[in-house]
Amino acid sequence: MCFLSPGCLKTIMKLVISYSVFAVVAILVNLLSQELSLQVYQGGYALTVSILTGTVTGLIIKFLLDKAYIFNYKTTSVSHGFNRFVAYSVTGVVTTLIFWGFELGFEFVFASKLMRYCGAVTGLIIGYVIKYQLDSRYVFSTRTG
Repeated sequence: MCFLSPGCLKTIMKLVISYSVFAVVAILVNLLSQELSLQVYQGGYALTVSILTGTVTGLIIKFLLDKAYIFNYKTTSVSHGFNRFVAYSVTGVVTTLIFWGFELGFEFVFASKLMRYCGAVTGLIIGYVIKYQLDSRYVFSTRTG
């Protein structure tokens, strides 16, 4: 059984650590993008614009890191790469709703920027755990190439 093999355990731990580090990178990019957006635009839709900005920047960074380093997935053309990005984005819809729900829920309950970001981090962590499962089955599987 794989879990009893030291080599397999080492591989699994490397994957968990790498995925976690990349999730932290994407979370930081997301939150920094949100904060930058709030510094640049302070109009009536500032919170919405900042969350969307963070979501897009985090999505792009996480896709590139996951594709290259977690799934070691090679695309054969620009259209194939775009197709995988679209599939990656689609699997992210549910996980993004989780993230937004936590971020906006914390904002509503606590009315604090710090707590809103705590909610964002909580939602992103939960979402990334679910997203890995979806991506391994539907985006970067050898059957999807």
